[in-house]
Amino acid sequence: MVPAEESILARGLEAFAELGYTHASARELARRLGVSHNFINDRYGSKAAFWRAVVDAAVGPHLAGMPQVDPSLDDAERLRQIIIGFYRAAADEPLIARLFLNETAAESERLNYLYENYLAPVLQTIGTIIDRLVAAGRMAPIPMHVLFFAIVPPVSGMVQVPLARRLGRPEATSPEQVAATAETLATLVINGLLGTGSTTRC
Repeated sequence: MVPAEESILARGLEAFAELGYTHASARELARRLGVSHNFINDRYGSKAAFWRAVVDAAVGPHLAGMPQVDPSLDDAERLRQIIIGFYRAAADEPLIARLFLNETAAESERLNYLYENYLAPVLQTIGTIIDRLVAAGRMAPIPMHVLFFAIVPPVSGMVQVPLARRLGRPEATSPEQVAATAETLATLVINGLLGTGSTTRC
């Protein structure tokens, strides 16, 4: 009996996140999905098409479920809230973060797909806020390729749990603790971008 579509896509995400696209062979995917060797080609047309289906099923609803930021907030606070949402989303679904990390390390059609469909729209929103902060003299001009890597790497504090535990993170982490960690990381990032010296809320 073929597993339900939701289960197939969830197992596909786990496989691609853990193994990377190249090492997720058709045979290994079939084994993990609990399907025949030809299933992916028969159902999706190719491994690449299956990968896109997995990404769309995982990332699309995840982004849609992120809380909307109040546009009336101060721009620095809006940016902080967006970053908090990003960090919390990564903690809720670390496999997505791992898949993105795998795919952003090398040129590929998959990176193009992720960038055009998921990264670029978010970066456009952030870029608009940054432009206003720069125009107001509250932030120094920062190229997007620098800004991106100022914001994204701290997400490792949310998803690299084994290392975090060795650094003192409690074994059992409540949703409140996850939220507090996301807020702390986001505030540190915003304070750095704005050139402030404390970790109080912006």
